[in-house]
Amino acid sequence: MNKINSVFFSLLAILIASTVYAKPDRFPIVTEGKSASILIDKRDAKVVEIAANILSEDVFKITGQKLIFGNKSAYTIIAGTIGNSKSIDQLISSKKIDVSSIQNKWESYSIQVIDHPFKGVNKALVIAGSDRRATAYGLLDISRMIGVSPWEWWADVTPNKTEEIILDIDNMVHTSPSVKFRGIFLNDEDWGLQVWAALNYEPETGDIGPKTYAKVFELLLRLRANTIWPAMHSCTKPFYYYPENKQVADDYAIVVGTSHCEPMLCNVNAEWDSKTMGEWRYDNNSETIKNLFNLRTKETSKFENIYTVGMRGEHDSPMIVGEDDTDSQVKLLEKVVEDQREILRNRTGKKENELPQIFIPYKEVLKYYQAGMKLPDDISLVWTDDNYGYIRQLSDPQEQTRSGGAGVYYHTSYWGRPHDYLWLNSTNPVLMWEEMKKAYEFQARNVWILNCGDIKPHEYNIELFLDMAWDMRSFDKSEGVKMHMSKWAAREFGKENAQRITDMMYENYRLAFQRRPEFMAWSQVEPVSKAGEIELTQIHYGDEVGKRISDYQHLMNEVERISESIPENRRDAYYELITYPIVGAASLNHKWLYAYKNQFAAKQSRSSAEFFGKKSIDAFERIQKETNYFNHELQNGKWKHIMSMSPRYLPVFSKPTVATSLKGEKAELGLALESYEMEVNFDAINSYADVLPVFNAYTNSKYFVDVFLKGKGKIKWEAKPQTDWIKLSTNKGLLDNSNQEERIWVSIDWDKVPVGENKKEAPLGHDYQLIPPSYKVNSAIEFVSADTTISIGVSVFNPKLKELEDYKGFVEDKGFVSINAENYSSKKEGKKGNWEVYKGIGYSGSVIATKAATEESKPDEGSILENNPVLEYDFYTFNFGEAEVFVQAVPTHAVHKGTGVRCAIAIDDDKPVIVDFQTIGRSEQWKQNVLRNASVKSAKQIVDKAGKHTLKVWMVDPGVMIDQILIDLGGWKKSYAFPNETNL
Repeated sequence: MNKINSVFFSLLAILIASTVYAKPDRFPIVTEGKSASILIDKRDAKVVEIAANILSEDVFKITGQKLIFGNKSAYTIIAGTIGNSKSIDQLISSKKIDVSSIQNKWESYSIQVIDHPFKGVNKALVIAGSDRRATAYGLLDISRMIGVSPWEWWADVTPNKTEEIILDIDNMVHTSPSVKFRGIFLNDEDWGLQVWAALNYEPETGDIGPKTYAKVFELLLRLRANTIWPAMHSCTKPFYYYPENKQVADDYAIVVGTSHCEPMLCNVNAEWDSKTMGEWRYDNNSETIKNLFNLRTKETSKFENIYTVGMRGEHDSPMIVGEDDTDSQVKLLEKVVEDQREILRNRTGKKENELPQIFIPYKEVLKYYQAGMKLPDDISLVWTDDNYGYIRQLSDPQEQTRSGGAGVYYHTSYWGRPHDYLWLNSTNPVLMWEEMKKAYEFQARNVWILNCGDIKPHEYNIELFLDMAWDMRSFDKSEGVKMHMSKWAAREFGKENAQRITDMMYENYRLAFQRRPEFMAWSQVEPVSKAGEIELTQIHYGDEVGKRISDYQHLMNEVERISESIPENRRDAYYELITYPIVGAASLNHKWLYAYKNQFAAKQSRSSAEFFGKKSIDAFERIQKETNYFNHELQNGKWKHIMSMSPRYLPVFSKPTVATSLKGEKAELGLALESYEMEVNFDAINSYADVLPVFNAYTNSKYFVDVFLKGKGKIKWEAKPQTDWIKLSTNKGLLDNSNQEERIWVSIDWDKVPVGENKKEAPLGHDYQLIPPSYKVNSAIEFVSADTTISIGVSVFNPKLKELEDYKGFVEDKGFVSINAENYSSKKEGKKGNWEVYKGIGYSGSVIATKAATEESKPDEGSILENNPVLEYDFYTFNFGEAEVFVQAVPTHAVHKGTGVRCAIAIDDDKPVIVDFQTIGRSEQWKQNVLRNASVKSAKQIVDKAGKHTLKVWMVDPGVMIDQILIDLGGWKKSYAFPNETNL
């Protein structure tokens, strides 16, 4: 007979703040065919009854039996809110439970087992809440303990069946959450949530209505959230259009707020009719606008709300005023807030500081606020990210003392320029952690709202965001995110699959950090949007396009392998949470990457152009197939219309156009070498062609040669190294219609290479001048077909320098030194701040960050050298002269006025040179930065001799995350990412 043990499920549950004060007590919920009773008070809030019923249904889904309501039995669950539950109050007065640690606190609750609380009750599982939501959270914690995922309905995480449920309960107290108001914003719902609700889930309303919101609110309770910003696009009727919506929200104890462009709970997009109400302009139509504010405040006054104060223009546009100068706009906005607060006083009968209000300095409103706008102290400042995950600004030391505190409005989905990302969840969770942790440290602890689009497929990031808001103390280090994800994967798919799923998700997010799937067309959202010029190279550094194809193919293969071990009752959940998001991302990448391969091959008249074109079309059709399955077959059509593979129908989602190569009738052998744009040109017989890039003994280089078919027919080929130290991945083959090209990897057996002599000789081939024309060893590879021999030169740099025998550091290769910033040689602490490695973010998978500090930065040389922590990177060059040091940072913004986004660098003992990553507004540089998740700046330095050197990097500002560094002595070729590390 199976039993569920809560110790196991507590390990799988998301970390919660708790104080354990007793050894575990066993409590049977269902045993020997009998279920426990559950006792709640009719005087208690509706949400307590709702949560108790959810728990009972969860027990039923596992055992086939429901909890018994109303009657006490030998084993009884007693749940209630202090002051609203007769049973809880009796237990308090009889001193059988102690609630001193939770009473009169925000959303705090205790869970404990006590013996013989009342006559006829042997044991009671007691959940006491400080307020109505706290009691509901406590009840739904029991659901987690018995093995029910918060995503049971929204992601079809079907609970495991068992006949008995017996919990081992650690008596515990859950104190107030880290963030007071925690929730989500349903946004850009036009292609998913609204269509699904209107045509599938709630056709009787034909919209996102009370039935849909009830399911959303249940999810929020299960995730310990308390706030909703309702859907507000014109395709959806306003939240208050349906009277039941606000009542359902109150029943579930959900606080209703609205976004930056919906003042005073008013959906301006749909509720303002300019034909009958005039212009949405406060300078000449304030009375009509105030009338709307008055009506809404009266309608909502008895419910829990957060009122957004201030004002923007219609349809999320800048506010229109008569005088187009900043001072006039600031004064008008101050008048708007003053009038809104008067309305709140008059309509609610409460003082302003008793009503939650937020002001969101978003886009041009931030400019007005920074220009000196006066804002009452009790209003919360809700800071925003730049729509791409980078918070624009946080509270300075003075603002951190405001009684209203601060919050954050954050995006994992966005419609707008430079490009949308509405389809998949591609926001790196460690980036979200870093930004929200920074916000928390800068006292943004009152309101956290996540713009999560249609909810699906943002499930994991929603849970992470809300879990951080619930207890930020559990996320002190970046490794906390991976631990969280691993526990999440174990809960949903079994601990035996957790590590592989976590690794797979981390790799998916790493690739998306380099470039989101939706940005792979290199297009921007402009009046006429079209594909741009790709920045990924196909000829340098091992072929960035080919590497990305391979990485995504590996992910798809891993998805399939793991799926075979997923239990039957979790297969649909695995598809929704893992398969569709990863296969979708991989396929959209493959569609574009193979299209780029197709175009490149066609230029070289390769017969394989058609193969790459077909692979691109296949990837497009795979997206169609998976989306069709999601919408029509999954869960028997439960999610029909929820998933669109082409939101807004942007070019990136279109069927690809493929090129064809000009084929001759005769089959010919073609060769293309790494680092060459065009194919190798040669005479028909015994022609010397070109050379591969120099092989460096200190970086263990390898390069590719593409052997391909031109024309029609078949060609047998063979590759013959002219020495035994040249290694080939394959040395012969047949090219025909089924195998039109092969990539051969050339490497070196370094144990067999002769040591190069220090003598001057003419450099051989391009790039060779960037290795000193000494210590080299030359040879060749002959590629032979029936009527052709092509000789490819191979040059090896193998000096065996004594000073590098025990060297630990980086080394020059082909005229540059490439460094992953987290791999420093040494680190020196400073008087102010410190450096810390964040794992799971950045192009290489980790970055090194300056830990946040609240004081203003002082970037003068003396202060930097005396006070600031420094990283040191040892490197060795074979050349000398002027070098350009490129530093790639994650494109964050200055935390507040008086700080920047700066570091300082110097080689050896030179003076520190400031490198500044800050961008202004929505500039072209900012657009490129957020599309790449990278800001690259450089400074000139002198490498005064060949030999050993040290690059120093000083902290200047808090919140700077350095990803990669490239010291270019003239050899770096154009590429999207920096070349791989050149370390010994």
